[in-house]
Amino acid sequence: MNELPLLSALVAVPLIGAVAVASIRRENAEAARWTALAASGLVAVIAALVAIGFDYSPDAPWLQFTESYAWVGAWDLNLSWGIDGIALLMVLLTAGLTPIAMLAAWRDLDSVKRSVPAFFALILALEAAMLATFLASNVLLFYFFFEAMLVPMYFLIGSYGTGPKKQYAAVKFFLYSLLGGLLMLVAVIALWVNNGGVFDWQTLVDAEPMAAGTLQDWLFIGFFIAFAIKAPFFPFHTWLPDAGGAAPAAAAALLVGVMDKIGTFAILRYCIPLFPDATQRFAPWVIAMSVIGVLYAAFVAIGQTDLKRLVAYTSIAHFGFIGLGIFAFTQEAAIGAVLYMFNHGLATGLLFMVVGFLTIRRGSAQIADYGGAAKTLPILAGVFLFAGLASLSLPGTAPFISEFLVLLGAFNGTFGGNEPVAVLATLGIILAAAYVIWMYQRTMQGTRNPVLDEMPAMKRDLTVREKALVAPLVVAILVFGFFPQPLIDAAQPAVDNTLLFISGSPEDLPAAEGVTNE
Repeated sequence: MNELPLLSALVAVPLIGAVAVASIRRENAEAARWTALAASGLVAVIAALVAIGFDYSPDAPWLQFTESYAWVGAWDLNLSWGIDGIALLMVLLTAGLTPIAMLAAWRDLDSVKRSVPAFFALILALEAAMLATFLASNVLLFYFFFEAMLVPMYFLIGSYGTGPKKQYAAVKFFLYSLLGGLLMLVAVIALWVNNGGVFDWQTLVDAEPMAAGTLQDWLFIGFFIAFAIKAPFFPFHTWLPDAGGAAPAAAAALLVGVMDKIGTFAILRYCIPLFPDATQRFAPWVIAMSVIGVLYAAFVAIGQTDLKRLVAYTSIAHFGFIGLGIFAFTQEAAIGAVLYMFNHGLATGLLFMVVGFLTIRRGSAQIADYGGAAKTLPILAGVFLFAGLASLSLPGTAPFISEFLVLLGAFNGTFGGNEPVAVLATLGIILAAAYVIWMYQRTMQGTRNPVLDEMPAMKRDLTVREKALVAPLVVAILVFGFFPQPLIDAAQPAVDNTLLFISGSPEDLPAAEGVTNE
């Protein structure tokens, strides 16, 4: 199976699907839907084959299923792919969440004058770009898709979003991300010059470590700011509430559930192995930013009046926990951060979809427009409560073990302990309970808003299609809540290899293996 170009297929299939769906006439909306779903389903099958063939043993090569195709060899511009355990979890999350998001938006465009083929083509193009960033093993190739994913998301927000500020949100998202990407481009070019014209990630990792000093610090800053904006970390977060609030629910689920994880994934893949000394030097600042982000976003979430913006702010708080886990530099915290990336995608993806079901029925995302909705929507209310409890990391749900490992690792801490940081971050859990319970109480319980009784849609509980969509996410959150070991087994070798650059010797890394096609 390792001889098959499965990673190339993971990128090519949704790209080809996007072109095919975009070529379908606007009048043939049903054909566009099914073609897009078939393409995303095939991606999920290929991702499952990669997971089955992946070597989970501790002494396995860091990157597996490697492929390299010559493009512009003189400048080391190759189409190079490779996957480790962290990327595998992100690929599975992307491949699983995309068809669910498509089905969630299956009929959302029926009442608006928007092109259905264009919408689903944009979703497929976004999926291809996200998968490519997780799989790229050439720094310039990673940068190309890191920037390319902005285009489909920009149009999904600006053309298919909701609210009077959707154009503003789309432009803000694009400009923020583009600015970060341009800073990274400068750093990529400087890295290429400093390393004798090399873009290949494995070659850079195997090379003599870059000398500590000003150059490494500036390169780290160039990469980190781009990734911090994408994540987003406080104070680079201000684009997310606008984008998450304006994006259609399916796109918002992919934006917060997958796309934002590219920032934290890239810190693990690029910042730590390529700039280990600078990473350690800036770690206290990033930890401070992370803890502030946890508390700040939680307080702001409590004061939100818009459901989608509230969920977006909860994600900023969660990314604070992920940042804390990465920069604590302990095995427990780093594994917790990786699991958080995966489990947050499940929980927040579910929460955004349920919010989408609710706002489509009511025609509003304002919390004040609800009240007592559970009376006529008991199943939707139950799933809404479950998604909210998973989002606050209730024991028994998948995010709990992630948050526990992050706090445990942070308490053991960087080079001797960071107990005050862990204690402060723990306050975020209490605040999370406040905003989740407040959100559920104001929308589903309490005095019923009489306007809801005049709206037939607010008396229609989850349909068979909607139940089928949320069921896999609910099951996954419960299964990985009680049995997280498969996720840990997948992530641990890659986490250990990454932490060697901080606390060990990079010479102890496993040798690279794979197939090269020139």
